[in-house]
Amino acid sequence: MTELLALGFFQRALLAGLVLSLLCGLLSVFVILRRLAFIGVGISHSAFGGVALGFLLGVDPLWTGVVFSVLVALLIEWARGRGRLEEDAAIGIFFAASMALGVIFLHLSRTYNVDVFSFLFGNILAIGPRQVLQILGVAVAVAATLALCFKELVFLSFDEEMAWVSGVPVQALRNLFLILMALVVIVSIYLVGIILVSALLVIPGAVARNLAGHIRTMVAVSMGAAAGATVGGLLLSYQLDWPSGATVVLLLSLVFFLSAFLVRRSRRPGG
Repeated sequence: MTELLALGFFQRALLAGLVLSLLCGLLSVFVILRRLAFIGVGISHSAFGGVALGFLLGVDPLWTGVVFSVLVALLIEWARGRGRLEEDAAIGIFFAASMALGVIFLHLSRTYNVDVFSFLFGNILAIGPRQVLQILGVAVAVAATLALCFKELVFLSFDEEMAWVSGVPVQALRNLFLILMALVVIVSIYLVGIILVSALLVIPGAVARNLAGHIRTMVAVSMGAAAGATVGGLLLSYQLDWPSGATVVLLLSLVFFLSAFLVRRSRRPGG
Protein backbone atom coordinates (compact mmCIF):
# COMPACT_ATOMS: atom_id res chain seq x y z
CA MET A 1 0.00 0.00 0.00
CA THR A 2 2.83 2.40 0.86
CA GLU A 3 4.49 1.70 -2.48
CA LEU A 4 1.21 2.39 -4.27
CA LEU A 5 0.70 5.75 -2.57
CA ALA A 6 4.24 6.74 -3.52
CA LEU A 7 3.47 6.43 -7.22
CA GLY A 8 2.90 9.76 -8.96
CA PHE A 9 0.07 8.56 -11.21
CA PHE A 10 -1.84 7.16 -8.23
CA GLN A 11 -1.35 10.35 -6.22
CA ARG A 12 -2.83 12.36 -9.09
CA ALA A 13 -5.70 9.89 -9.46
CA LEU A 14 -6.44 10.00 -5.74
CA LEU A 15 -6.39 13.80 -5.57
CA ALA A 16 -8.57 14.20 -8.67
CA GLY A 17 -10.93 11.45 -7.51
CA LEU A 18 -11.42 13.03 -4.09
CA VAL A 19 -12.07 16.48 -5.52
CA LEU A 20 -14.53 15.16 -8.11
CA SER A 21 -16.36 12.91 -5.69
CA LEU A 22 -16.79 15.67 -3.10
CA LEU A 23 -18.07 17.99 -5.81
CA CYS A 24 -20.48 15.41 -7.22
CA GLY A 25 -21.63 14.51 -3.72
CA LEU A 26 -22.49 18.14 -3.06
CA LEU A 27 -24.43 18.55 -6.31
CA SER A 28 -26.09 15.16 -5.95
CA VAL A 29 -28.20 16.29 -3.00
CA PHE A 30 -29.84 18.99 -5.12
CA VAL A 31 -30.18 16.61 -8.08
CA ILE A 32 -32.17 14.20 -5.89
CA LEU A 33 -34.24 16.85 -4.15
CA ARG A 34 -35.16 18.54 -7.43
CA ARG A 35 -35.67 15.26 -9.31
CA LEU A 36 -33.07 16.11 -11.95
CA ALA A 37 -31.55 12.63 -12.29
CA PHE A 38 -32.71 12.21 -15.87
CA ILE A 39 -31.31 15.63 -16.82
CA GLY A 40 -27.95 14.49 -15.42
CA VAL A 41 -28.10 11.45 -17.68
CA GLY A 42 -29.00 13.63 -20.66
CA ILE A 43 -26.20 16.13 -20.06
CA SER A 44 -23.57 13.44 -19.49
CA HIS A 45 -24.43 11.58 -22.67
CA SER A 46 -24.77 14.80 -24.64
CA ALA A 47 -21.17 15.54 -23.68
CA PHE A 48 -20.19 12.80 -26.14
CA GLY A 49 -21.00 15.15 -29.00
CA GLY A 50 -18.80 17.89 -27.56
CA VAL A 51 -15.91 15.55 -26.86
CA ALA A 52 -16.08 14.15 -30.39
CA LEU A 53 -16.17 17.70 -31.78
CA GLY A 54 -12.91 18.41 -29.96
CA PHE A 55 -11.25 15.45 -31.68
CA LEU A 56 -12.58 16.62 -35.02
CA LEU A 57 -11.28 20.18 -34.56
CA GLY A 58 -8.01 19.07 -33.01
CA VAL A 59 -8.55 21.00 -29.75
CA ASP A 60 -8.82 19.96 -26.11
CA PRO A 61 -12.05 17.86 -25.90
CA LEU A 62 -12.63 19.11 -22.36
CA TRP A 63 -13.44 22.63 -23.49
CA THR A 64 -15.55 21.67 -26.49
CA GLY A 65 -17.37 19.27 -24.16
CA VAL A 66 -18.02 22.09 -21.68
CA VAL A 67 -19.45 24.41 -24.34
CA PHE A 68 -21.54 21.64 -25.89
CA SER A 69 -22.91 20.36 -22.57
CA VAL A 70 -23.78 23.84 -21.29
CA LEU A 71 -25.56 24.59 -24.57
CA VAL A 72 -27.55 21.34 -24.41
CA ALA A 73 -28.46 21.97 -20.75
CA LEU A 74 -29.78 25.44 -21.54
CA LEU A 75 -31.67 24.19 -24.60
CA ILE A 76 -33.36 21.55 -22.45
CA GLU A 77 -34.41 24.23 -19.97
CA TRP A 78 -35.57 26.50 -22.81
CA ALA A 79 -37.71 23.73 -24.31
CA ARG A 80 -39.18 22.94 -20.89
CA GLY A 81 -39.90 26.59 -20.16
CA ARG A 82 -41.88 27.12 -23.38
CA GLY A 83 -44.36 24.53 -22.16
CA ARG A 84 -44.83 22.84 -25.53
CA LEU A 85 -42.58 19.89 -24.76
CA GLU A 86 -42.31 17.75 -21.65
CA GLU A 87 -38.91 17.79 -19.98
CA ASP A 88 -38.26 14.08 -20.46
CA ALA A 89 -39.10 14.37 -24.17
CA ALA A 90 -36.72 17.34 -24.58
CA ILE A 91 -33.94 15.42 -22.83
CA GLY A 92 -34.53 12.37 -25.01
CA ILE A 93 -34.38 14.42 -28.21
CA PHE A 94 -31.20 16.31 -27.32
CA PHE A 95 -29.66 13.11 -25.91
CA ALA A 96 -30.20 11.26 -29.20
CA ALA A 97 -29.16 14.19 -31.41
CA SER A 98 -25.95 14.78 -29.44
CA MET A 99 -24.95 11.12 -29.51
CA ALA A 100 -25.64 10.98 -33.25
CA LEU A 101 -23.54 14.09 -33.82
CA GLY A 102 -20.75 12.53 -31.77
CA VAL A 103 -20.72 9.46 -34.00
CA ILE A 104 -20.61 11.65 -37.13
CA PHE A 105 -17.81 13.82 -35.71
CA LEU A 106 -15.76 10.74 -34.84
CA HIS A 107 -16.31 9.32 -38.30
CA LEU A 108 -15.10 12.54 -39.89
CA SER A 109 -12.10 12.90 -37.58
CA ARG A 110 -10.89 9.30 -38.04
CA THR A 111 -9.56 9.30 -34.47
CA TYR A 112 -11.67 6.59 -32.88
CA ASN A 113 -8.87 5.45 -30.59
CA VAL A 114 -7.99 4.80 -26.97
CA ASP A 115 -8.39 8.49 -26.08
CA VAL A 116 -12.04 8.37 -27.07
CA PHE A 117 -12.59 5.21 -25.05
CA SER A 118 -11.07 6.88 -21.98
CA PHE A 119 -13.70 9.62 -22.28
CA LEU A 120 -16.47 7.07 -22.71
CA PHE A 121 -15.51 4.76 -19.84
CA GLY A 122 -13.02 6.75 -17.74
CA ASN A 123 -9.39 6.11 -16.90
CA ILE A 124 -8.44 8.26 -13.96
CA LEU A 125 -5.22 6.32 -13.37
CA ALA A 126 -3.91 7.84 -16.62
CA ILE A 127 -4.72 11.41 -15.61
CA GLY A 128 -1.95 13.99 -16.05
CA PRO A 129 -0.96 17.17 -14.17
CA ARG A 130 -2.82 19.38 -16.68
CA GLN A 131 -6.07 17.49 -16.14
CA VAL A 132 -5.65 17.75 -12.37
CA LEU A 133 -5.32 21.53 -12.66
CA GLN A 134 -8.41 21.67 -14.87
CA ILE A 135 -10.39 19.67 -12.32
CA LEU A 136 -9.20 21.86 -9.43
CA GLY A 137 -10.10 25.03 -11.35
CA VAL A 138 -13.62 23.85 -12.12
CA ALA A 139 -14.07 22.54 -8.56
CA VAL A 140 -13.14 25.89 -7.00
CA ALA A 141 -15.47 27.80 -9.33
CA VAL A 142 -18.43 25.44 -8.79
CA ALA A 143 -17.95 25.18 -5.01
CA ALA A 144 -17.71 28.97 -4.65
CA THR A 145 -20.87 29.46 -6.70
CA LEU A 146 -22.78 26.88 -4.67
CA ALA A 147 -21.63 28.48 -1.43
CA LEU A 148 -22.93 31.89 -2.58
CA CYS A 149 -26.30 30.51 -3.70
CA PHE A 150 -26.73 27.69 -1.16
CA LYS A 151 -29.74 29.09 0.72
CA GLU A 152 -31.56 30.02 -2.48
CA LEU A 153 -30.93 26.59 -4.01
CA VAL A 154 -32.23 24.88 -0.87
CA PHE A 155 -35.35 27.06 -0.96
CA LEU A 156 -35.82 26.28 -4.66
CA SER A 157 -35.33 22.54 -4.07
CA PHE A 158 -37.99 22.26 -1.38
CA ASP A 159 -40.65 24.70 -2.62
CA GLU A 160 -40.21 26.21 -6.08
CA GLU A 161 -43.62 27.89 -6.11
CA MET A 162 -42.94 29.66 -2.83
CA ALA A 163 -39.54 30.70 -4.16
CA TRP A 164 -41.29 32.37 -7.11
CA VAL A 165 -43.68 34.20 -4.77
CA SER A 166 -40.84 35.29 -2.48
CA GLY A 167 -38.98 36.96 -5.33
CA VAL A 168 -36.17 34.43 -5.69
CA PRO A 169 -34.76 34.51 -9.26
CA VAL A 170 -35.95 30.97 -9.95
CA GLN A 171 -35.25 30.85 -13.69
CA ALA A 172 -31.75 32.26 -13.28
CA LEU A 173 -31.02 29.73 -10.54
CA ARG A 174 -32.34 26.87 -12.67
CA ASN A 175 -30.08 27.91 -15.53
CA LEU A 176 -27.12 28.39 -13.21
CA PHE A 177 -27.56 24.95 -11.66
CA LEU A 178 -27.75 23.29 -15.07
CA ILE A 179 -24.52 25.04 -16.09
CA LEU A 180 -22.83 23.84 -12.89
CA MET A 181 -24.04 20.31 -13.60
CA ALA A 182 -22.62 20.47 -17.11
CA LEU A 183 -19.23 21.64 -15.83
CA VAL A 184 -19.06 18.90 -13.20
CA VAL A 185 -20.17 16.26 -15.70
CA ILE A 186 -17.36 17.16 -18.07
CA VAL A 187 -14.54 17.04 -15.52
CA SER A 188 -16.02 13.90 -13.91
CA ILE A 189 -15.59 12.13 -17.23
CA TYR A 190 -11.93 11.67 -16.26
CA LEU A 191 -13.04 9.55 -13.31
CA VAL A 192 -15.82 7.32 -14.60
CA GLY A 193 -16.36 8.33 -18.23
CA ILE A 194 -19.41 9.65 -20.04
CA ILE A 195 -21.30 6.36 -19.73
CA LEU A 196 -21.16 6.19 -15.93
CA VAL A 197 -20.82 9.82 -14.83
CA SER A 198 -24.53 10.27 -14.13
CA ALA A 199 -24.16 7.72 -11.32
CA LEU A 200 -21.96 10.13 -9.36
CA LEU A 201 -24.66 12.78 -9.64
CA VAL A 202 -27.46 10.50 -8.45
CA ILE A 203 -26.30 7.73 -6.10
CA PRO A 204 -24.58 9.82 -3.36
CA GLY A 205 -27.67 11.99 -2.97
CA ALA A 206 -29.89 8.91 -2.90
CA VAL A 207 -27.75 7.45 -0.11
CA ALA A 208 -28.05 10.71 1.81
CA ARG A 209 -31.83 10.77 1.30
CA ASN A 210 -32.00 7.30 2.87
CA LEU A 211 -29.84 8.12 5.88
CA ALA A 212 -30.42 11.80 6.69
CA GLY A 213 -33.25 14.28 7.04
CA HIS A 214 -31.62 17.67 7.50
CA ILE A 215 -30.14 19.32 4.41
CA ARG A 216 -26.68 19.90 5.86
CA THR A 217 -26.53 16.33 7.14
CA MET A 218 -27.58 15.13 3.70
CA VAL A 219 -24.75 17.10 2.10
CA ALA A 220 -22.21 15.63 4.54
CA VAL A 221 -23.45 12.06 4.03
CA SER A 222 -23.58 12.45 0.24
CA MET A 223 -20.06 13.86 0.02
CA GLY A 224 -18.75 11.22 2.44
CA ALA A 225 -20.35 8.37 0.48
CA ALA A 226 -18.97 9.65 -2.82
CA ALA A 227 -15.47 10.21 -1.45
CA GLY A 228 -15.36 6.87 0.38
CA ALA A 229 -16.52 4.93 -2.67
CA THR A 230 -14.01 6.74 -4.88
CA VAL A 231 -11.01 6.04 -2.66
CA GLY A 232 -12.12 2.46 -2.00
CA GLY A 233 -12.89 1.93 -5.68
CA LEU A 234 -9.48 3.19 -6.80
CA LEU A 235 -7.66 0.94 -4.34
CA LEU A 236 -9.82 -2.05 -5.22
CA SER A 237 -9.50 -1.50 -8.97
CA TYR A 238 -5.71 -1.35 -8.69
CA GLN A 239 -5.54 -4.55 -6.64
CA LEU A 240 -7.97 -6.48 -8.86
CA ASP A 241 -6.92 -4.89 -12.15
CA TRP A 242 -10.50 -3.77 -12.82
CA PRO A 243 -11.58 -0.60 -14.68
CA SER A 244 -11.38 2.19 -12.12
CA GLY A 245 -14.56 4.05 -13.09
CA ALA A 246 -16.77 0.98 -13.13
CA THR A 247 -15.32 -0.18 -9.80
CA VAL A 248 -16.09 3.18 -8.17
CA VAL A 249 -19.69 3.11 -9.41
CA LEU A 250 -20.21 -0.50 -8.32
CA LEU A 251 -18.90 0.26 -4.84
CA LEU A 252 -21.09 3.34 -4.61
CA SER A 253 -24.08 1.25 -5.70
CA LEU A 254 -23.34 -1.25 -2.93
CA VAL A 255 -23.32 1.64 -0.44
CA PHE A 256 -26.77 2.68 -1.69
CA PHE A 257 -28.20 -0.83 -1.37
CA LEU A 258 -26.75 -1.09 2.13
CA SER A 259 -28.32 2.24 3.12
CA ALA A 260 -31.68 1.14 1.70
CA PHE A 261 -31.44 -2.13 3.64
CA LEU A 262 -30.66 -0.29 6.88
CA VAL A 263 -33.58 2.07 6.39
CA ARG A 264 -35.98 -0.78 5.68
CA ARG A 265 -34.73 -2.74 8.67
CA SER A 266 -35.06 0.27 11.01
CA ARG A 267 -38.70 0.71 9.96
CA ARG A 268 -39.66 -2.84 10.86
CA PRO A 269 -41.52 -3.29 14.14
CA GLY A 270 -38.92 -3.92 16.81
CA GLY A 271 -36.08 -2.97 14.35
